[in-house]
Amino acid sequence: MDPIRKPAWLQKKIIPAAHAEMEGLLKELRLNTVCQQARCPNITECFGKRQATFLILGRICTRLCSFCSVSKETPLPLQPGEAVSVAEAVKRLGLSHVVITSPTRDDLADGGASIYAETVAAIRSVSPGTKVELLIPDFRGELAALAAVVESAPDILGHNLETVPRLYSIRSGADYRRSLDLLAQARRMAPGLNTKSGLMLGLGEEEAELFAVMEDLLKAGCGYLSLGQYLAPSRMHYPVQRYVEPELFERYKERALAMGFEHVESAPYVRSSYHAENYLESRQ
Repeated sequence: MDPIRKPAWLQKKIIPAAHAEMEGLLKELRLNTVCQQARCPNITECFGKRQATFLILGRICTRLCSFCSVSKETPLPLQPGEAVSVAEAVKRLGLSHVVITSPTRDDLADGGASIYAETVAAIRSVSPGTKVELLIPDFRGELAALAAVVESAPDILGHNLETVPRLYSIRSGADYRRSLDLLAQARRMAPGLNTKSGLMLGLGEEEAELFAVMEDLLKAGCGYLSLGQYLAPSRMHYPVQRYVEPELFERYKERALAMGFEHVESAPYVRSSYHAENYLESRQ
């Protein structure tokens, strides 16, 4: 079946020439970003503002999600000094808010949790005013790994559910309840912690299923939510089932806020770290 044609509201342009400054810095410091690896459609906008979401623990994921373009091969050894390099980039860019994420690394004993904590500490040592947001994998449900990350005291701890339970076959190796429990456990470990999750729409979910996931997130203590349109990275990936209208994204935002979420970003081009600074600003 031929892919569905993109509608007019999904025609954001990527301009590689506008990425030169950011790409030069990333190359110098040997850093990866999810902006590049996930082929994010917002890359020109964010790089132009000298913003990036840093991808630690390498570029290779040990899971086989059919919606994601991050590389899926044999992971390489960890890069020494990566945390310090991320901190240096944060300082040079003058970031007031930074998002740190990673591929899933099931090959590591702690899933990379200690490197997350090390990165938070490195950033705080050189740029104490920067708000640090972590977008973590599920650590296979290992509470010790989660505790190490929570103890680093990020300003926001995120973990994406991505889709509704019925469609979890596209998240190979993931488990809906395990992901929900990770968010709930994080709140139990640190009751004041800001937690966040994200969902992609257009994968075939029904509206009632979406609202049920929102309820589950609220029960897990999750106060921040992002909703965005799924865009297949290539014809080899899971195909888009529907392009959700901007007006419907706005209605979902209103519904989520009425349900009890503290802050919601909901629009076709919203991604987990898109306008990430807005979430904490809503509490001021």
